Amino acid sequence: MMNKLRVGVLGTSEHYGLRVAIPLQSSLLVETYGIASRNREKAEKYAEKWGFKRAYGSYEALLADPEIDFVYCPLPNNLHLEYIKKAVDAGKPVMCEKPLGMNATEALEAAEYGRKKGVLVMEAFMYRFHPQWIRAAEIAKSGELGKIVSTQGIFSYDNRDAKNIRNIPETGGGGILDIGCYTVSSARLLMGAEPERVICTLNRDRAFKTDIFASAILDFGDGRASVFTIGTQCYPWQRVRALGTGGTLAVEVPFNMYGDVPGRIHVSTGVGDRIIETEITDQYLLEFEAFAEAVSEKRPEAPTPVSDAVSNMAVLDALFASAESGKWEPVRRYAL
Repeated sequence: MMNKLRVGVLGTSEHYGLRVAIPLQSSLLVETYGIASRNREKAEKYAEKWGFKRAYGSYEALLADPEIDFVYCPLPNNLHLEYIKKAVDAGKPVMCEKPLGMNATEALEAAEYGRKKGVLVMEAFMYRFHPQWIRAAEIAKSGELGKIVSTQGIFSYDNRDAKNIRNIPETGGGGILDIGCYTVSSARLLMGAEPERVICTLNRDRAFKTDIFASAILDFGDGRASVFTIGTQCYPWQRVRALGTGGTLAVEVPFNMYGDVPGRIHVSTGVGDRIIETEITDQYLLEFEAFAEAVSEKRPEAPTPVSDAVSNMAVLDALFASAESGKWEPVRRYAL
């Protein structure tokens, strides 16, 4: 059994407290060691609430602490590149919330910065670590569903708070960056390929100026396409389905999966219909422990390769370009 690695968290985010803090308390591989805020008093209160041993009055102070083994960055999107680079400069492997940057150029810069300095950088797509998605990807790849010709995704929530970073364009708010990244990522995973071009329509909130509703088609070539709809002022809902020449697959709760019930995958083929229940586990715990193992073992690549983050961001860039032009837009390829 490896010794626990000490994680430092940049920012007293609501996301960490809501979804990550409690699962990490049971980790055998990760110790919640340091929490940083630009307000020391705020950091100290957060540390007391969630069991951090140290609190810092600046992000830079946390990065300078030699006791920190790796960093988790749930800061607003516009700060991701800056603090990925600062973590790398401090020699700290960094797991950064999605998306890795404001656009593919930033994502590529972050990825190359870590690669050149030999420091692990990973985009924190927690859903990829859940057994339901590992099994879904296996089924799609196995050929049981025949040739996967399409996926359909829906992801929505209702957030009309003007002070929330998801509704502030300057901080990288908006539906495509916040949840469209999931519908694109899952489509790429199930299709086992990269889209060649995309077309997208979106609506923006008149006051916030952020995109609040979008629908898109991802063209993978050879007659294969994925479609999705996302919304940030809609009834909360999420589903993902794959359609093949020999069957279908659907993931009930694809992204915000609960940690206390089994995952459920519905599979239909010519043989029959079945529901696969995967083990009860927490995807955030799995994500943090997988990254900690990679850091401990000094692996050259993160569990989710950083190149995947760049490829995903390239699709998001094309979606925005299409919404602006009203036309099909190509997806740029980036070498890393």
